[in-house]
Parts: sequence; C-alpha cells; structure tokens
Amino acid sequence: MDRRSFLALSAALAVGARRALGDDAPPTERLPLGVPLTHSDWMLHPNVAWGDEGVRHMLDACKACGWSRVYWRAFDGGRSLYQSKLLRPQGKWDDDSYWNPQTEADRRLVERYSPGMTPAARADLRRRIEAHDYSEFDTLASAVAYGHQIGLQIHAWVTVNEDDHGWGLQSEFSKKHPEFRWVRRDGRSFRSQLSFAFPEVRAYKLALIRELLDGYDIDGLFVDWIRTGDVRDNPQTDAAGVADSGYEQPGVEKFKADFGVDPHDVPNGDPRWVRTRALPQTQFMRDLRKLAAARPRKTPVAVLVGHPWHYRGTNDPIDGNPRGLLLDVTAWANEGLIDAAVAAGYYRPGGSAESAYRALRAETGGKVDVWTYAWVPTTVAGFEGDFAVAQKLGAKQMLLWEADYIDARANATELKLAMKRRAAE
Repeated sequence: MDRRSFLALSAALAVGARRALGDDAPPTERLPLGVPLTHSDWMLHPNVAWGDEGVRHMLDACKACGWSRVYWRAFDGGRSLYQSKLLRPQGKWDDDSYWNPQTEADRRLVERYSPGMTPAARADLRRRIEAHDYSEFDTLASAVAYGHQIGLQIHAWVTVNEDDHGWGLQSEFSKKHPEFRWVRRDGRSFRSQLSFAFPEVRAYKLALIRELLDGYDIDGLFVDWIRTGDVRDNPQTDAAGVADSGYEQPGVEKFKADFGVDPHDVPNGDPRWVRTRALPQTQFMRDLRKLAAARPRKTPVAVLVGHPWHYRGTNDPIDGNPRGLLLDVTAWANEGLIDAAVAAGYYRPGGSAESAYRALRAETGGKVDVWTYAWVPTTVAGFEGDFAVAQKLGAKQMLLWEADYIDARANATELKLAMKRRAAE
C-alpha cells in the first residue's frame, strides 16, 4: 500500500470512528489545550520558588503539558496578583476570615466546608498562604515576559464578580461602599458582592480591566462570572435555582418604570424581572468589549459561565445563566461581545461536560467558539476520554482546570507526555 492509499484509509477509518461516537460537528484541525493558573495556589506546593524562578517552573510545566494558552489569574478575591493601583496586593487576609472564624456559627460553617480540618491545620495553611507579599512581585508581568519567550499565550483571568474569596479577602471598594452590594428579595444585603446595576461599580470594574489592558501585553481576557464572594452568603439562589439578588434600587426602579409594578409583587423568576436584572451585566460586557477593541491589536474576550445543571457551595442549584446567574449570554453572543465561552464543570445530577457544552452551544447560537471543560487528569485514560469528547463535539478548545494540579500528580511525567502528544496532533 502506498502512502496516499494509507492516508485515505486512515481518514475513512477516522470518519467511521467519529460516527460511531455520535459526532455531530466537523473535527478541528487541532484541538488547543488551555489552562487557568493561580499563582498563589501553586505557591502552596512544595519546593516552588518565589519570584521569576517560580513563574518559570509553572510555565515550563504548562509547556511540557502541551497547554498553549494560559489564563493567568489577576485577582484573588478582592486583592491583586499584579501591580495594581486600584486593589490591595494579595498577602495578609482579614482578621475575620475563613482561616480564622470569629463566631461559633462561622466555625460550624468552616467545618461544613472543610470537615476534619483542625484549627492548627487552618492556622498552618493561613501562615503558608500569607508567606508572600504580592506588593513585592508582579506575577503577571513575569508570566507575560517568560510565557511569550517560550511560545505560550498569556491571557488575563479576571474574576470580575468576586470581591472576596471564601471570606477574608474583601476588596477595599466593597468595604467602603456597602450601599453598592447585592440585595436579596427580602432586603438583606450581601457581605461583599458588588452590583453592576450601579454605574459606580461598572466604572470601578472597567478601571481594573483598563489597568490590565494598558499595563500588560496580554493575549486576551478570560472573564470569570462564576466566582463570587463570601461563602456565608450561600445559597445565592432560591429553591428553584433563580438568583436571589438584583433587588438593588436601580433595578427595582427600572422595573417599576417599565412595567408599572414593584418586582417584589411578581415571582422572583418572572421572565421580565429576570431580563431586567441581567441588563447591567450586558452593559458591562458592552463597555468591556469597547475597551478591548480599542487596543492596537486584537484582544479576544472569553467568558466562564454556567449551565442548567450548575451548583454553588454544597449543591445549591443554579438554574442556568439567565435565571441562576442573571447573565444574558445569548445577547452577548448576538451582539458580538464575546469570542468564546465555556461552561464551568460543576454538575448536579444529569449534568456533564457534554450536556453543558451542548446547552451553551445552543445558548450562543453557534456565533462564538465554545470550549469543553475538564479537570487536569489523574490518569492518561481519563484524559483520553475527555479529549475524545471534545473532539467528538467539535470544541474549539479544551480547558483543563487547574494548572497547579499537575505538580501534585505522582504520574505527572506520563500525563504531560500524553497531553503534549494530543496537543500536537
């Protein structure tokens, strides 16, 4: 058999295999592998140096895995992992924090989220987390410089909805402006989350985006809408999975003006009220897109969003993007505000990476690239299964969560070779 005949036979067999898997999209020429990376998390692994040396270790590991697009975390809760003029640098946590609960109720909540973790273990982990002062080192500048040197794309991962993390990393803006925080249907305010219904909040968040676009040669923006603030505010949805937030005065007044009724007098899931509460996030995305488009070179915008099987905390339901998260992802796609989207990999019964992908693909109407979501694998077989699903679906990228996990894998060398081989196909 000559080379041409062999290639023709191989192609026919590949098509047959895809049909057997139920393929419903043409395969891509190459399936890129992308990965989010949190520097402060990776620093908790043993023998990782502080400074440029540690960043080189992290990005060399990404390169060895075949991960060509790295989504470098810019914010850790309400703190920065880069040289920001608007945020406090990551470092010391607040005295009242997940690692140092002040009340018996808070201690019980920590035990619920971290069962079996002793106070001594919490104190040790807090000491290790706080060992590094991010005012002394700009991780994003280091990552961009070295990442580009070794041929990696470095995108800024922006946890735009997060003004705390766990609890104890609250932004100074949120502390100073409690009047701008989310409000529940019953009138209670959240502890940290800021509402985009207020122009002041949108301006503040856009200033953070502008700081990243103007200050760093990043290859794109990865806007994470999943991460929010203080876990003591869970659940953030009602029993049906509809957001129990958005009752801030600007939205309430708009709804009254548009429909002649107070939103408290209609169900929380009333479609008109859901649409009204989603408008500020869409306006923010319009403004963000304008900032990105004004840059001298193309700056793609990707978003991390939800799906119909999503949950938060301890299985609190989130009924998809419009109702559960107040995100009109369909409008974002229709208006060209985003280039790509991925559904987060947290599934209640019935959900999976494949069903979440299909739901998001339908929600965006085929107008943007959709990625599959997987976890950094523990076995080669597990990775091959996730990769096959991504290929079958025709995904434009496979996002592997999260980069530092590779350092904890006993079979890291084997995994790196398997992923790099697939990424090169």
